[in-house]
Amino acid sequence: MRALLLLAFGGPRSLDEVEFLLTRLFKKKPSPDVLERVIERYRLIGGRSPLPEITYSQARALENKLKENGYRFKSYVGMRYGHPLIEETLDRILREGILEIVALPMTPLRSPESTGAYVEELNRVIERTKGLFRLLCIEGWHLHPLFLEAVREKIREGLLEFAAEDRKKVHLIFTAHSLPKSMIENDLYVEDMRASVKGVLKGMESFSWRIAYQSKGAGPGEWIGPDVESVLAELAGQNVKEALIVPIGFVSDHIEILYDIDMLYQKKAASLGMVLKRTQSLNVSEKFIEALADTVEEHLKRAWGVQSL
Repeated sequence: MRALLLLAFGGPRSLDEVEFLLTRLFKKKPSPDVLERVIERYRLIGGRSPLPEITYSQARALENKLKENGYRFKSYVGMRYGHPLIEETLDRILREGILEIVALPMTPLRSPESTGAYVEELNRVIERTKGLFRLLCIEGWHLHPLFLEAVREKIREGLLEFAAEDRKKVHLIFTAHSLPKSMIENDLYVEDMRASVKGVLKGMESFSWRIAYQSKGAGPGEWIGPDVESVLAELAGQNVKEALIVPIGFVSDHIEILYDIDMLYQKKAASLGMVLKRTQSLNVSEKFIEALADTVEEHLKRAWGVQSL
């Protein structure tokens, strides 16, 4: 038996956990103003983040898919900024006597600030066990054919939300989380984003499209762009009336989807006289889970020579 560990950013399971998340994220307690502002955003999307529950559902679905394919795993979830923390989950895995871990960061785009941060946290905790764990950490599945097809499926579904006569005119806006430029110098993040978008578009009929970055933080320095708001303004200036956001850098519903896109960017688009919609998140869609399962199998065979058991 091996542990299948899904790694995610995390999110508060109630408004009471917002302060814990922000303290972990900023490495200090947030100011009262910042705390209340973020609490209000979570209140507007239902009083909690759906990400933890969705990640558990993804873990169970992936465990079951791998079991169908002959691989025995027990699934776990570890979060960087919410409970259960990665270290809490690793302690649980150790208590349950499982010493081989296949870890899968739930983000397709590689970066020291995304997948790299998960690997660093895993290694930091595992070092304390003095080498008891055998670890395989999987990165770089942004070009997996089934992942690309899962995104295409969501785009096709999203286009059906527009009137039939308008679908050919819909402008696609592919998004991922913005990061400070200083953090991704000589990084794969932007390269992976462009490659993933191009991979999706290769399997579709022709559409006008743009790449944009969303949800940038308040930290100092320049962040990668263009941001979604400026892209919407530019498209409106070109008399584009219909746009579909494809948040390809995210795989689950969370605050950047449900608040930033569904509320902030919707409001911006409406002020510009545009009709803006978004694709549904991958969450536990069948094609997405198949993509993850195939990715795990490929890495097991290549790294550990494991076929199935």
